[in-house]
Amino acid sequence: MNSTNLLNAAPVPPHAGAALDTAHVGNIRGALGTIKLGEASHERGLLRRLKTLLAILGPGLIVMVGDNDAGAFSTYAQVGQNYGTTLLWTLALLIPVLYVNQEMVLRLGAVTGVGHARLILERFGKFWGAFSVVDLFLLNALTIVTEFIGIALGLDYLGIPRIPGVGIAAVLVMMAASTGDFRRFERFALILVLGSLLLLPLFVMVHPPMGQLVHDFSTVRMPKEGKLSDVMLLIIGIVGTTIAPWQLFFQQSYVIDKRITPRFIRYERLDLWLGIVLVVLGAVALISLVAHCFAGKPEFSQYTDALGVARGLGQYHGHGAGTLFALALIDASVIGAAAVSLSTAYAVGDVLSVNHSLHRKPSEAKGFYLVYCGLIVLAAALVLLPGVPLGLLTNAVQTLAGVLLPSASVFLLLLCNDRQVLGPWVNGRWTNAFTSAVVAVLVILSTVLTAAVIFPDIGEDQIVTILVGGGLLATLIGLATLATRAYRAAVRPRPQHHGRDFSTRQMEQWRMPPLHLLKPARLTPSTRLWMGVLRFYLVLAVAMVAVRVLQLAFAPA
Repeated sequence: MNSTNLLNAAPVPPHAGAALDTAHVGNIRGALGTIKLGEASHERGLLRRLKTLLAILGPGLIVMVGDNDAGAFSTYAQVGQNYGTTLLWTLALLIPVLYVNQEMVLRLGAVTGVGHARLILERFGKFWGAFSVVDLFLLNALTIVTEFIGIALGLDYLGIPRIPGVGIAAVLVMMAASTGDFRRFERFALILVLGSLLLLPLFVMVHPPMGQLVHDFSTVRMPKEGKLSDVMLLIIGIVGTTIAPWQLFFQQSYVIDKRITPRFIRYERLDLWLGIVLVVLGAVALISLVAHCFAGKPEFSQYTDALGVARGLGQYHGHGAGTLFALALIDASVIGAAAVSLSTAYAVGDVLSVNHSLHRKPSEAKGFYLVYCGLIVLAAALVLLPGVPLGLLTNAVQTLAGVLLPSASVFLLLLCNDRQVLGPWVNGRWTNAFTSAVVAVLVILSTVLTAAVIFPDIGEDQIVTILVGGGLLATLIGLATLATRAYRAAVRPRPQHHGRDFSTRQMEQWRMPPLHLLKPARLTPSTRLWMGVLRFYLVLAVAMVAVRVLQLAFAPA
């Protein structure tokens, strides 16, 4: 069956789709409402639409607020303490990137019913399938360690002993997901989302100048007092902590587990926008309040860790300010630990074709819950063990995230252009152009980050050379790609099929057929070439980063 016939085929009923776990099909039982599987397809009236939105809310909010986790707190606090609010513009530039990336994965989840890792395995082969799961597992395991570092630092400020505090947090995170009731977990997660709003009263207490914030949020400029190499690494850190690989895997699987279908994509897009608003507001508040707290103080440009920030807030704005920061840090770390652990458990369940749903009790999905709880126990134990290089682990997370993010974006783009997978829901031309440009930027930034880790003494001239050279190379590749496509279209014109060829009802009912009915992915020679280049770069970069981390770990004090 070619792609044209596939698009013209009858929609696949939800009950006969590609879902790998039968628990992924049924009524939507969200934290704020229920939608029965057989309810009328079209919502009429404002009140009914509002009830539908409330039932759908969750995936976008959780993945976005979960992104403002312990690593984000550390990165944003460092930005504010070292460079004030001059880098707020990076957050404004990341808003469309956040939306486009996460909208693609929510569309993949709703239309296919299959998780991100399994789609990569089925469409691009065992190497990339295994690579996606293994690198996600390692990176997420390290990320969860940073979440418990955040919990430990928050507890230290509050004067609560680490061992019982971290233990209670770990048990709470495990219990929240292990009840066999999806709705209970989502309610737990949304309570944590509300907890993220603790930054707002803290912002009011510190009251940074609003005019300066608006100016720096909308004006691109570099800090005058910082070295370009240091500033660039921090910008890369902002990108890496704001657009993390685990987000792609988590939201796609969570949308599937919530049983969201194409009918509800427009509601899920609104849910995503609400999450983006919260995450950006939180990041802006964090950078600006820390910047204002330390401006003109001896600690300015002398960032240590989140505990140092809490103590500074307590010293200059009262103990209540430090307490709010510590509580917000713990809240962010708990939701981050839950979301990152879930993304890993979902991915492993996808690839191994075992039950992987929060609708199932632990006895019905032993492998899924074993991965989820095992990661949490391991992370909590590492944080509590004396002598573990926690600072080195935190740096390793940021570095690996930066190295691996381009590959995640590449496969996301390829999947969203696969007509056998998404049918009429494939990307449009402008989405592809924007995402391709984002991938190019991510590759350049990843190269800078890798070079800086491997060669710590890299100078500004070398960084500028990488940026300019990478930009020129990306431009040439883009022009060559456009010329090649134009030539092929002129020589072998093919009919174009877009979502507009389908009625709204047909779009809502179209689901990806079961995986075994799909033909192998059709990859052009140029795509195969660049995938080979990407494979070589990733293997080399990860190996060199690993060597550098080991050198630092075993270097004499």
